[in-house]
Amino acid sequence: MRIGIIGAGIAGLACAEVLQSKSYSVELFDKGRGPGGRLATRTMSTSNGEVSFDYGTQYFTAADPAFLNKLNEWISEGLVAPWPAAGVDAYVGTPAMSAPVSIMAAKQVVHWGTRVTDVVRRGRIWQLTFQDGRSSYVDLLICATAAEQASPLIKSAAPRFLARLHSAPSAPCLTVAIAFTEPVTVAQDVLWGHDVIWRAVRNNSKPGRRGPECWVVQAGSEWSAVHANADGEWISSALQRALSSLTGVPMPPVSGTKYHRWLYAHSGEEGSRTIFDPDLRLGLCGDWLIGPSVESAWISGTALANFIVQRH
Repeated sequence: MRIGIIGAGIAGLACAEVLQSKSYSVELFDKGRGPGGRLATRTMSTSNGEVSFDYGTQYFTAADPAFLNKLNEWISEGLVAPWPAAGVDAYVGTPAMSAPVSIMAAKQVVHWGTRVTDVVRRGRIWQLTFQDGRSSYVDLLICATAAEQASPLIKSAAPRFLARLHSAPSAPCLTVAIAFTEPVTVAQDVLWGHDVIWRAVRNNSKPGRRGPECWVVQAGSEWSAVHANADGEWISSALQRALSSLTGVPMPPVSGTKYHRWLYAHSGEEGSRTIFDPDLRLGLCGDWLIGPSVESAWISGTALANFIVQRH
């Protein structure tokens, strides 16, 4: 049985990892240029040198026993380390947040830069059509994307799933990375509680990071929704001013900024672990089923894979 997974984030890769261990043939299709998704890391050139920063998820926690086992595996491999500045149970990828996802992806067949524009059920086979006009065929299809991205793909083939997809809308998050020529003179590396900013993080304080002072500033969901279509330079300036207000100290000279608009930053919470239709051979997984976290995405993808193994 050939299984196709749309989305190579943590949910899709966790699902693929289990299926591959049971000798299934698995291929993943992702519109991104490389591994990471919301765990991605970027770089930018500044007058002080190159800066690397996590521009999505800043850290994650673990409570589920199975995910804790996976976390300990990543720690032993040097892919994850504790980050006490964000809490006693906070962890980050090392040397970048994308580290564990990159290793997971390297063990799979992933087609990067491949946007799926349509899926059609043809008899007992799924046809996936890509943006460039090419097609691929699989026996079983899994959507491991945000609910908003899965809806248009499966609306014709599985309309009965739409209400569940629409019940867990995502919230946006406008994010700016700001590199400074000197350290910002505040003791805390993680700041909360502002009318504009949801969270601000001194990225270079994380384990394994090097380079100049860099803060990742993430706006609150309501502010992000209001200004989602605003000019990127305006957003960057607004969040720089908000960071100054939040810290209450003068800001050093800025050596570089980079802006990103996350439309589906914070998932909803549908209430299930996974969705699967054995007749259609169609499955859905992702953090939107459980709640917005790395742990939820991993649990959902793993649960779907285990269910498929039991049924097929």
